[in-house]
Amino acid sequence: MSKKTKGKTKAPKEVIVETPEPCRLYLITPPRMEPVAFSETLKRALDAGDVASLQLRLKTESGESADADTVRRASEALMPIALENNVAFIINDNPALAVELEADGVHVGQDDTPYEEARRIVGPDRIVGVSCYASRHLAMEAGEAGADYVAFGAFFDTATKEAKSRAGLDLLTWWSEMFVVPCVAIGGITVENAGPLVSAGADFLAVSNGVWGHPDGPAAAVRGFNRLFDELFQKP
Repeated sequence: MSKKTKGKTKAPKEVIVETPEPCRLYLITPPRMEPVAFSETLKRALDAGDVASLQLRLKTESGESADADTVRRASEALMPIALENNVAFIINDNPALAVELEADGVHVGQDDTPYEEARRIVGPDRIVGVSCYASRHLAMEAGEAGADYVAFGAFFDTATKEAKSRAGLDLLTWWSEMFVVPCVAIGGITVENAGPLVSAGADFLAVSNGVWGHPDGPAAAVRGFNRLFDELFQKP
C-alpha cells in the first residue's frame, strides 16, 4: 500500500508539500467463502483494475473470527494470487499468523491485539493498520505510535459486520489535511456512494460486498471504482 507523498522541513517553520495521489481500492474478502472456488473470482477482480491490498477477514456464522487453520487454507489459495498482482495481502486480527504466513501485514481493531504489541510481533517492515471507527483521538494515537494507516467508519449501512460507529465526511477531510498517515474509509461503500468519500480525502476505500456482491460482478465493480478514482483525480 502506497502512502501520500509529503515532504516536511522544520526550518524556519514546518511546511508540508503534498503530492496528490488518486484514491485506491482496498478489498476485503467475504466473511465466509470456499477459498479454491473464490480464487477464480479474485483473479477476475484483480485483472479488472488497480487494487492496492486484499484483507483476508474470515468469520464464523456466529460472527467470531475463523480459526487459524481456516485462515491458513484460505491464505494458501489466495495470497499467491494477490502477490502475482502486486496486491498487499493483509491478515485480519492475528499478527502472529501474519508472520507465520509471511503476509504483508495485519489489520487490528480496538478489541484485538493493541497496536504496540502487533508491531512488536510483525516487526518494522510489515504493514499494521488500525481501526479507529469515528474517533479522532484513537486515530491520532495510532498515527503517532507508527500505524501505517488508520481506518474510519462505518460511513454507510453495511451487512458485512455490525458497525460500531458512524463516521462523517468531515473526519476524512480533517485527517487528510492534518496528517501524513493514510486514511481508509470503510463501511457499506459501493461505486454509487463512494464519490463523496474520495472527494473528502480518503486515501483508500475498503470494500467487501460492494465488490463481491455487485450486480454485474466483481470485475465490473473494480472497473467502476477505478473509473471513479480517475475521474475525481483529474478534476482541478
